[in-house]
Amino acid sequence: MLDLLLSPLVQIVALGVAGISVWHLQGRRRPNARLVVQIAFFTIMTAILVGSGIAPQQFQPFQAGGYLLIVAKLLWWVHLAWALIGFVRIYIVLDGRPREARLLQDLIVAAVYLGVTLSILSFVFGIAIGTLVATSGVIAIILGLALQSTLNDLFSGLALTLGRPYGIGDWIMLTDGTEGRVVESTWRSTHIKTAADNIVVLPNSVLAKIGLTNISRPDEMHQLILPLRLKPTRYPSVIVEAMRQALMGCNSIVHDPAPLVALIGMDAVAMELELQFLVRRVAFRIAARNEVIDLVHRQCAATGIPLALPASLAVAAEGLGTGARLPETLLQILRSNPIFADVRQSELLKLEAAATMRQYRPGDPVLVRTSKEPTLMVVRSGAAAMMRADAEVLRLGSGAIVVRVADDDNALTFKALTVLQAYELDSRALEALLRDNPVVQDELSLHLANLSLGTHASGHSAPNRIEHSAAFLRTIHSVFRR
Repeated sequence: MLDLLLSPLVQIVALGVAGISVWHLQGRRRPNARLVVQIAFFTIMTAILVGSGIAPQQFQPFQAGGYLLIVAKLLWWVHLAWALIGFVRIYIVLDGRPREARLLQDLIVAAVYLGVTLSILSFVFGIAIGTLVATSGVIAIILGLALQSTLNDLFSGLALTLGRPYGIGDWIMLTDGTEGRVVESTWRSTHIKTAADNIVVLPNSVLAKIGLTNISRPDEMHQLILPLRLKPTRYPSVIVEAMRQALMGCNSIVHDPAPLVALIGMDAVAMELELQFLVRRVAFRIAARNEVIDLVHRQCAATGIPLALPASLAVAAEGLGTGARLPETLLQILRSNPIFADVRQSELLKLEAAATMRQYRPGDPVLVRTSKEPTLMVVRSGAAAMMRADAEVLRLGSGAIVVRVADDDNALTFKALTVLQAYELDSRALEALLRDNPVVQDELSLHLANLSLGTHASGHSAPNRIEHSAAFLRTIHSVFRR
């Protein structure tokens, strides 16, 4: 019995089983301790094998106790594989690229397991791996031909993972028109969530060959270009300035860097322009384009710059003339606003007669407090900024309706961003209209309260916003003498 316990093969088997047990007890959260244990057991097992004259890298024919020798050598090769894998998991790291590091580790681990498996077959069981490899090569060729598409996707996925043209969460655009946000990337395919809330699954081999634009890098700001055709009833510089003013009043676009107005052509019928502007995220494209189109239309109406017909109708348009269009009046602006849509024209005409047209230069204060009475302003053309404590809250473009309330504790100020033309009405001009149209007063008060919240740049929390909105509504109702 004692001779059996002193047998080097028994000692190696016991050390191998003990090493496996201790390795599992360490847990995955202690990779360094695991590696130390693995190296210690592997070193002791190697020393015993070498001291006993047993070469694990050579095949020895079966003799008495041959099964114990097989188990001992098998455990030695397993511990060798685990020691190498421990080094790989800890020391192969790509700074700032954990996904690529994990992929490289997996590839090396797979190579280690394959090498150890072939070594065990050759040195432990005496199998001629040359014949096995040759047979495996034929099988691999057959499988490769059968799985050509899958292997193509697999290696393309490997190339995309190492190259990282995109990552999870990035918004990408393909040359075939597909665009969306990457939500999942596997070895075989990439899943893209489109703007229509559908999932498009593209094989990696397709993505590796097709042109790809990553909108999320270096950031997700995205440029939009809106083409325009306007009748050349003004000097080009005047038209460019009018379009710039329209863009300056837009809240859905980025103003640093500033939007651009580019002249790209002109003939006797039309002047062609491009409005170039940025949005902070791709998801804001539709809202930004809608707001820009609305402001451009209002600016054209306010300045009397008519839109031109499409180029395909240029011949038919020659007989239409290029006469100047009359600027939009306050009556037309109010009529186009849903708040005043149901008010009788005779009442709107009284408002128009009582209104005062004012013009401001860029940087001038607007609606300066002169009395305790509120003053309502309707922007005719240009752009202004609503300020709270010297911070921009909202931008106001053509057609915007605002009010200056002197009793508001959280006072708002207004500043012209461009050459600004605006109609101003004092409270006396509004009293009769609001007294006879209580629905208009409610809608106007709610509209002004929403503007005062500063939906684009307010720092208020939700409860503060609700409290401030209610207070502002009470102020509006009191000053309009409901």
